[in-house]
Amino acid sequence: MVSTIRVVSVQFVWLAFSLCCSALDSRDYYNALEKSILFFEGQRSGKLPSNQHLTWRGDSGLSDGSSYHVDLVGGYYDAGDNVKFGLPMAFSMTMLSWSIIEFGSSMQDQMEHAKASIRWGTDYLLKASTATPDTLYVQVADPNMDHRCWERPEDMDTPRNVYKVFDFADQYRGSYSDSLGSVVCPFYCSYSGYHDELLWGASWIHRASQNGSYLAYIHSNGHTLGADEDDYSFSWDDKRVGTKVLLSKGFLEKSIEEFQLYKVHSDNYICSLIPGTSSFQAQYTTGGLLYKGSESNLQYATSMAFLLLTYAKYLNSNGGVVSCGTSTLTAANLISLAKKQVDYILGQNPAKMSYMVGFGERYPQHVHHRGSSLPSVHTHPNRIACNEGFQYLYSSLSNPNVLVGAILGGPDNRDNFADDRNNYQQSEPATYINAPFVGALAYFSAATSIAN
Repeated sequence: MVSTIRVVSVQFVWLAFSLCCSALDSRDYYNALEKSILFFEGQRSGKLPSNQHLTWRGDSGLSDGSSYHVDLVGGYYDAGDNVKFGLPMAFSMTMLSWSIIEFGSSMQDQMEHAKASIRWGTDYLLKASTATPDTLYVQVADPNMDHRCWERPEDMDTPRNVYKVFDFADQYRGSYSDSLGSVVCPFYCSYSGYHDELLWGASWIHRASQNGSYLAYIHSNGHTLGADEDDYSFSWDDKRVGTKVLLSKGFLEKSIEEFQLYKVHSDNYICSLIPGTSSFQAQYTTGGLLYKGSESNLQYATSMAFLLLTYAKYLNSNGGVVSCGTSTLTAANLISLAKKQVDYILGQNPAKMSYMVGFGERYPQHVHHRGSSLPSVHTHPNRIACNEGFQYLYSSLSNPNVLVGAILGGPDNRDNFADDRNNYQQSEPATYINAPFVGALAYFSAATSIAN
């Protein structure tokens, strides 16, 4: 009787939390999906292809690596500057790939564009890992020097230093930022350490290869690599929750007993997100947005939405549920919360603003992004020098180039958003904000019946 009352209570609170009449339909989600993939074209470094759609961009970084006698041309600028950071780029490509793995069948004619986005990044990452034996190139450009200028990537004249790590991964363990702290921190300092990356990497290799040695590695090392720790955020830095959801598939769909632990911890994560459960601890704005921090907060909302939908898919594969103490949650509950985050980002929020550039009737106009905020090289072919560019940073005018599909850092904990180019915490886009959102949008663009 107590359990039944508990379930009813949770469902009632959940209904009150998620009750909202959305004006979005599958066509809107498909439109957003198309734009979310297009965004990656605006972040491209290197020689642009003939089928480039964001035509205000031009070739850039064509000599990257040349002073070190390696070819490091290509890849992505991670956010609004002109630096290529390896760790967030790798995470972004993994999340794009995972989006296709789980929801590619829902992408319709956007599948090939999504694959092209992955290929652009992975071709670069292959160069970075194979250019020199036993060396991994993890970054191009000094961010401290880069941030002293406000210039288009096509005009870059700041040092394109190359940074590498020797004899890496499991044999010589350590965070890459331990040896590159001055040029990585505080931009992409690995605060979570390296253990989560080892478990994440082993899990993906096992899934791709079904090689039993990686299963054995996970079983033997999981307890020391974060498997026993409950963490409630998923990002380019901390991959523990994502790894547990990934590994839970083995238990839910194949009954691999070694992976039951990961199902338990995945349940703990889900329970922490759902109002009304005994384990609830997440923070939401009045408008219903997950709030984790003041800088690039939407990265947590997009990654959470993806994990919720992916875990719901795994649960549906065998009729599973989420156990939250004496109460239970179904896949439908997870989908509902994911939809709330997606709809909020696309404009169903107190500000009635879409936080995806180019989507909806109202979206941010002052994006913290060099290439977007400066005149295009095609309309202004003369070089804009380092210091000359700051007039555009401080300008009150809208960005001259629309960075279509970019999801920005987003509003604060009171649902307030400053459409201010200088407020990078709220107005800067990033590849790792968009990447998990691609999968979530693919799911909703194909859903025939979407719960509110």
